[in-house]
Amino acid sequence: MRIRLVAATAAAAGALTALTAAPAQAAEYNSALKIGGVQYDAPGRDSNNCRTGNTDEEYLKIKNYSRSTTVNLKGYVVKDAAGNKFTFTANHTLQPGDYVKLRGGNGTDSDRNNVVYRDNCNFMWNNDKDTIYVYKPSGSPADVHSYTKSGSDKDGNGYVTFHG
Repeated sequence: MRIRLVAATAAAAGALTALTAAPAQAAEYNSALKIGGVQYDAPGRDSNNCRTGNTDEEYLKIKNYSRSTTVNLKGYVVKDAAGNKFTFTANHTLQPGDYVKLRGGNGTDSDRNNVVYRDNCNFMWNNDKDTIYVYKPSGSPADVHSYTKSGSDKDGNGYVTFHG
């Protein structure tokens, strides 16, 4: 009897450890909107100069994975691990299967070209590792993914794909 109790306790402890040790990138939420990928390291030498820099080459791809629901991005919030954030303040709709690239720097937002600019010339994503959070307008999580340059970026091009 004592052996069974010890074995059952050890199995329960192992299951609890497995549940609590799940990495952030494994979190799945009930949301049609997901992070498709991130160009976390802009090609070339990093420069956040608004006129001549390359922050517009850093982007987050957000995709509507629903087969039937249109998603309006207004009110959605994107954050990184350090608390840098961007809030979609204008209407920008994603049809089922559509995506948007949230780019750094300044530019003209365009539904037709699937682009929204952060209007901020500072880089948001770290070149070595970071965690990306997307929140619904209600404040509930939509998606979260972490990356590391050495572990996630298999070909070393500064881009990581999370969802197909």
